[in-house]
Amino acid sequence: MAKLDESLLYQIYAIVEEIPEGKVATYGQIAKLSGHDKNARLVGKALSLADYYGDFPCHRVVNHQGRLAPNFTNQRELLEKEKVIFKENGCVNLKKSGIKI
Repeated sequence: MAKLDESLLYQIYAIVEEIPEGKVATYGQIAKLSGHDKNARLVGKALSLADYYGDFPCHRVVNHQGRLAPNFTNQRELLEKEKVIFKENGCVNLKKSGIKI
């Protein structure tokens, strides 16, 4: 298990900053890109602390099924403004709006 230190936090935030407007990435994809496969929850924890470190587009990160973060009340609104496509069940359509890695 990776340790969540400032170096890893900024690495995760740098990856999140690269997600283009209108696209989303999953926690698992960000974990993989940071070299910490199987640490998707660690990414979630890092994103929950993001406000203390700067302004990052954390709304562009969803779970592997396209579900939104449960306590992120305006996440859907922010994604809809960017023309992210949702399925009828409320999840992001990852095939149409997800990044490819």
